[in-house]
Amino acid sequence: MHDSYDVVIVGGGHNGLVAAAYLARSGLSVLVLERLDHTGGAAVSERIFPGIDARLSRYSYLVSLLPNRIVRDLDLRFHTLPRRISSFTPVGDTGLLVDTADPERTRESFRRVTGSDADHVAWQQFYDLTTRAARRLFPTMLDPLPTREQLRRTLDDTEAWDVLFERPLGESIEARFGNDTVRGVVLTDALIGTFTHAHDPSLRQNRCFLYHVIGGGSGDWNVPVGGMGALTDALADAARRAGARLRTSCTVTGIETDGSTAVVRFETAEDTGTVAARHVLVNAAPPTLARLLREPGEPTPDGSQLKINMMLRRLPALRADIDPAEAFSGTLHLAEGYEQLEHAYRAAAAGRLPDVPPSEIYCHTLTDPSILGPEADGRGMHTLTLFGLLTPASLFDSDPEHVRSSLIDSTLRQLDSALAEPIRECLAIDANGDPCIEAKTPSELESELGLPRGHIFHRDLSFPFRTEDATTAAARWGVQTGHGNIFRCGAAAVRGGGVSGVGGHNAAMAVLETLRLAAPV
Repeated sequence: MHDSYDVVIVGGGHNGLVAAAYLARSGLSVLVLERLDHTGGAAVSERIFPGIDARLSRYSYLVSLLPNRIVRDLDLRFHTLPRRISSFTPVGDTGLLVDTADPERTRESFRRVTGSDADHVAWQQFYDLTTRAARRLFPTMLDPLPTREQLRRTLDDTEAWDVLFERPLGESIEARFGNDTVRGVVLTDALIGTFTHAHDPSLRQNRCFLYHVIGGGSGDWNVPVGGMGALTDALADAARRAGARLRTSCTVTGIETDGSTAVVRFETAEDTGTVAARHVLVNAAPPTLARLLREPGEPTPDGSQLKINMMLRRLPALRADIDPAEAFSGTLHLAEGYEQLEHAYRAAAAGRLPDVPPSEIYCHTLTDPSILGPEADGRGMHTLTLFGLLTPASLFDSDPEHVRSSLIDSTLRQLDSALAEPIRECLAIDANGDPCIEAKTPSELESELGLPRGHIFHRDLSFPFRTEDATTAAARWGVQTGHGNIFRCGAAAVRGGGVSGVGGHNAAMAVLETLRLAAPV
């Protein structure tokens, strides 16, 4: 390591790696400091279960918000695959199926569940609206941050603006759809990692929903080939090829700045040290940044999710008349009816575990078996990922182990209610004789990944526009911190949430713009 760099990046998650690659390719000296013994942050693939050769996406698991431009700019050897089945929601002995390749089959499914074509027509109209918005808004994610009025003019769609930016999402859902199951499936995209409800006047639900329907200009959520680690491995390679230095097992303990030069303090298992930088990019949550700067921090919202990873000997049969290979290849919704989601929110807001915990499930290996080793693939094994909603970190504060155990048990019981056989009978057994299942609550995300309160977006998502004058390059790109040479480059940046690389790209652009402005004419 040198004594000083043009840019020091705190945190080697995917956004930090994106920023490092762009800046190093621009000729700047770049150092990335990562606390863990590997880069990638939440976007990693790991062999979780002893003796099972399968590289599971342990934390984040699908890709939508990563712009193709970043993949091209950085020459990444990475790609995703689409999922034909968008979703399946069990309803009694049938279910609501959304098959993107067969509109007639989807229409028939809506008719069986709802009794008419009305909600299917409303579904088509509603998602035509979100697709129009995606095509207009997603290309702006790698541009300087627009004002609210500039973004409204870019969208140029009064109906879509009203639905997405003005009214609580619940009003639009209730006005358009009559069936409770259909309403619930629509609402789920507003609750990913976000503790809120359909009629939240703060529009927290709208902000979450927006980012979940505009990705790629289509709103599609695709499967990363090779798992999420394939992306961050490619990013790390790109950063190194460009000349960036990546140092792992190195914990940053403080940052000091006079506005033009910063000093970053760090420690390793062997020693402590400092490194100077013209700019520091922080790929960490706001409370972490405040601690490093020794400044008062903003309130930390609760993360709100449960992640369960499983390895299966075989896919379980369902009670509904559907092939498991179809049901699990898309998103399988459980206990996510509109009223069920409202009841779950009210229970959690009152400090109680929901009686019927909502969740959604997906099987990576049905689309991409490349994450399996030859033996696991030959035995017909599959991964299964469960993502639970409306489980805020506050539920785990008083008795975390009891709450964790109770939530896992009730969530798996809910899964069993849709299956023709208990899920535990389908679990693979690892080399130690244990069933292949692990769970991650907000508590684990905080202790393992350093996400305060387990918030996967670092803080509540914000609309992709600025609300104040942009007098600096950092403000123009939505990465400002209040210090002239310290920028956000992670999920806490405006537009930074999800596995997108947008926060890293925009922080890098802010650095380059700042340096151009400061250069003598």
